[in-house]
Amino acid sequence: MRSDVPGTDTPAADRRAGKPARAVRPHRVAVLALPGVPPFELGIPSRVFGSVENAAGRPLYEVTVCTADGASVPSDAGFTVQPAAGPEALAEADTVIVPPTHAMPELARGGPLPPEVRAAIAGIRPGTRLVSICTGSYVLAAAGLLDGRPATTHWNLAPEFRRAFPRVKLDEDVLFVDDGDVLTSAGVAAGVDLCLHMIRRDHGAAAANHAARMCVVPPWRDGGQAQFIDRPVPEPTQASTTAARAWALEHLAEPLTLAQLAEQARMSLRSFTRRFRDEVGMTPVQWLTAQRLEHAKQLLETTDLPIDLVALRAGLGSGNSLRAHMRSAFGTSPAAYRRTFGAGPAALR
Repeated sequence: MRSDVPGTDTPAADRRAGKPARAVRPHRVAVLALPGVPPFELGIPSRVFGSVENAAGRPLYEVTVCTADGASVPSDAGFTVQPAAGPEALAEADTVIVPPTHAMPELARGGPLPPEVRAAIAGIRPGTRLVSICTGSYVLAAAGLLDGRPATTHWNLAPEFRRAFPRVKLDEDVLFVDDGDVLTSAGVAAGVDLCLHMIRRDHGAAAANHAARMCVVPPWRDGGQAQFIDRPVPEPTQASTTAARAWALEHLAEPLTLAQLAEQARMSLRSFTRRFRDEVGMTPVQWLTAQRLEHAKQLLETTDLPIDLVALRAGLGSGNSLRAHMRSAFGTSPAAYRRTFGAGPAALR
């Protein structure tokens, strides 16, 4: 995990030591608008990353919409997108985001990229973070950037994608895939989930939560795409696990059991487990662990509580248990996470 991220005005260690802030440029995000781009997905990066500022009100991200040749492109909504820049923005970016395109049907058959798009992508600097939203994954795959790597796309297009790009390790059951320097998201609103995840990775949970509040969306969504795949609509009288999940969030520090959750939902244990997976896309135990880890991360960022107490308040038992879970889920330790992001909520607006 990085200790310094472009867009911060000073490293976390310097902030804790009381050193003056250094002027550091914002993290540059280039959004590649291709012909047939949906306006919603095109606007996601600007809206989400534009919500993140430091304590002085300076933006931590600079988002530029560009096209492969600098010319305007038609959207799929009946109007033209006039870009702010051309391919030079891709060459200068720290992160490149590719929204979907509905005007390149040849990609669905594994066909080549248009020459100007291939040339623009070839100009991206090595080490640049590459991101796709929805079927933007087709563009990255056609450029050979997903070969041998895990990725996702809209669940409804998974069979087509596999036929077109068999070398990609596709997982259509998740909302997004983070493979380090290459990240892919599922359909439409999953692009919001992925942008919030990147903010969380760059600047911590407090920054991502603030951005989510500004955009009036949840900081994270439960489960994956499996919950959105077509299935019979439940009867209106069928019970839901919503109340049980809300209750669990208020009792994370307690040693919750499946029987307690099922009781809150007024269901049998078997019915609750099956219904939970249908609604959330994961098991109750997996969901509880994820919520507890998010709570632990926020405590590490915003308090000076000892690691053992953070683990206790998050419902993860001991410091050793918290360390094991964080190492498995995030590849870091509680202490390292706190050193990176433990500047407290005042560091971000």
